[in-house]
Amino acid sequence: MKKPVKILVVLLLSLLAGCWIFYFSWSHASPEKSCLSCHELQTAYDDWTISSHRDIRCEKCHGTALSSGWHSLSEKAGMVFSHITRKHHEDMYLNEGQVLDVMLRCRNCHENEYAGWVESGHSATYMDIFLNERHNSIEQPYEDCLRCHGMFFDGSIADVVQPLDTQGRWSLVDEELNDRPVIPCLTCHHIHSQGIVAQRPDHSDPTKISYQREPRLIKASFYDRREIYHFAAEDLPILRVVEKSGQEIMSADDARQRLCVQCHAPNAFHQAGTGDDRTPRGVHEGFGCLACHETHTHDTRQSCGQCHPILSNCGLDVKTMNTTFYNPDSPHNIHFVTCQDCHTEGVPR
Repeated sequence: MKKPVKILVVLLLSLLAGCWIFYFSWSHASPEKSCLSCHELQTAYDDWTISSHRDIRCEKCHGTALSSGWHSLSEKAGMVFSHITRKHHEDMYLNEGQVLDVMLRCRNCHENEYAGWVESGHSATYMDIFLNERHNSIEQPYEDCLRCHGMFFDGSIADVVQPLDTQGRWSLVDEELNDRPVIPCLTCHHIHSQGIVAQRPDHSDPTKISYQREPRLIKASFYDRREIYHFAAEDLPILRVVEKSGQEIMSADDARQRLCVQCHAPNAFHQAGTGDDRTPRGVHEGFGCLACHETHTHDTRQSCGQCHPILSNCGLDVKTMNTTFYNPDSPHNIHFVTCQDCHTEGVPR
């Protein structure tokens, strides 16, 4: 091998070795010496330091330049280019692709929760939602659909599905959306949400274990696509829901229900049972959503037994009553059923 060629090879190998050393050092450095080189990330870093994930390194959730091969390398290179060429960076946030990448890493630690999500209605895809002929023929796709289905999508409803009418035939503008979930983990969970360190109770006083324990922070929030911001469940307003008569329905004092009603909401008049409202009324008035629904699977098969040990006040097994719990085609929706629905001639004392 000629000397100039040898020198070139040595220089190339030295360059590669230098790049690898830099990459390794950067990936294993503390956030103060790596991520915070971009001053725009200071707010995210401050949130992370008091979050439940404060002991988990940034790349465990966000990945590195090589964690996903060419995809992540090109993405990180695009970030660097954007950072150098743009003067303003107030709009720094995860796009939908990055949100889904983070979600796939969530399951590395939260396997059970992820499996529950897969089994739930929240794992619906763009194809499931926006190509639903029954729904589209009643209500045409419009911009506000993305508030609950596709809140991280960077575009308008016209970029998702066509045509925007009730006639059809509907198709997704981009076939890559077919199997993409519309309600990923970050819809209801902010990975930088505040957390508190668990404290071992005073075992010498049993009352402190059960009754005087400090309440845990609610790890749920709502992502508003217009504000590009996660609002903690406790900060969401309590929805006022009324009957047709105008009588207000008692609502559960559970901050997580305030999150549910952001999507499962009534019409603009707050009338119970309209739109996607599922606020319990009738015999279940005042119940919270999670009194019956499992957190991630939303399974309700064990819910009756939690409050009704074997029999109801009527002396009947509530699991076999003519409600939508027993039969989905029943006229008596389990969310709204009243005693009078079955006892049409009067409720027995």
